[in-house]
Amino acid sequence: MPIGTVRLCNAVFYAHHGVMQEEHRIGGRYEVDVAMEIRFDDAASTDDLSKTVDYERVYRAVHDTITRNRFYLIERLAYLIARRVLSESEHLVSVEVRVRKANPPVGGPCDFAEAVYRSNREE
Repeated sequence: MPIGTVRLCNAVFYAHHGVMQEEHRIGGRYEVDVAMEIRFDDAASTDDLSKTVDYERVYRAVHDTITRNRFYLIERLAYLIARRVLSESEHLVSVEVRVRKANPPVGGPCDFAEAVYRSNREE
């Protein structure tokens, strides 16, 4: 069966994650991309939301995971977002989540640090 991709690109949140105490106290900007592979045919041929992924629900899952928790690692955020998104839609074949942390404290100029996590339904 043909596979297609639905993406949420550059969802932006303000949250409190990081290894340094100051990051937990002050917070910072986080950007998230979610790429979801789905079996496209049923949704495309019927124009029926119930046969695809509801990206409003995906956005809420990302928002809740990022803003209601505090973690040290963006790797943890990417992993938890992917697991939650996979669990909320039976139409997903796989998901890739990218979490970017703007201006990470690395001792010099750096636009962002990024963690990417990919998972298939079977994993």
